[in-house]
Amino acid sequence: MTAKPDPSSFDLDNVEWTVSKYSGGGGNCIRVGVQNGYVLVGDSQNPARLPHVFTTDEAKAWLMGAKDNDFDFLLDL
Repeated sequence: MTAKPDPSSFDLDNVEWTVSKYSGGGGNCIRVGVQNGYVLVGDSQNPARLPHVFTTDEAKAWLMGAKDNDFDFLLDL
């Protein structure tokens, strides 16, 4: 398994971030971007904080789990 790059190695100023339409427009959401074949997940309220880095396979597995309701328990928090 190849180690993922350190988040500080990405050019975060040139990432096209996407925020969910469910965030309410107030920064109440995570933001997601893609760069160099990695999925970056950051804090929309603290954009200066370094994002988490995931492989596309990791991100796809999470997204498929979300679509299959694996994480619906989070809706009750």
